[in-house]
Amino acid sequence: MSNIEIFTDGACKGNPGDGGWGAIIRINDHEELIWGGEKETTNNRMEMMAAIKALEYLKESSALTLTTDSGYVKDGITKWLQNWKKNDWKTAAKKPVKNKDLWQELDVQSSRHTISWKWVKGHSGHRENEIADMLANRGVEEL
Repeated sequence: MSNIEIFTDGACKGNPGDGGWGAIIRINDHEELIWGGEKETTNNRMEMMAAIKALEYLKESSALTLTTDSGYVKDGITKWLQNWKKNDWKTAAKKPVKNKDLWQELDVQSSRHTISWKWVKGHSGHRENEIADMLANRGVEEL
């Protein structure tokens, strides 16, 4: 059985502005690095894209740990999503959920897997988070 870990990060130059996402996908001792970018986006969207793209990368249903420095992503997927779906994509304040398109895609991708979601403080010297941050910035630079 494979041990799969994913580490993700997003970056934005301006918010909104040009953004990038990056992820490390570690399967046993092998690491794959992926990244990309978008014009006129937000930091939260790039944080979400990193998770979506990393989960898409896994072709087979897997048990894994996904570590993000985004409380928005971790809390959104583990705490808020079910109520948003129940409430026709409205927040507790009855406002439309921001980034609904990406939340729906993250829901689809995450439902294919068994995921343990973890949060780590960004820019705190966590090796994989620092690499994911570098990849996200590469995504911005390559636009």
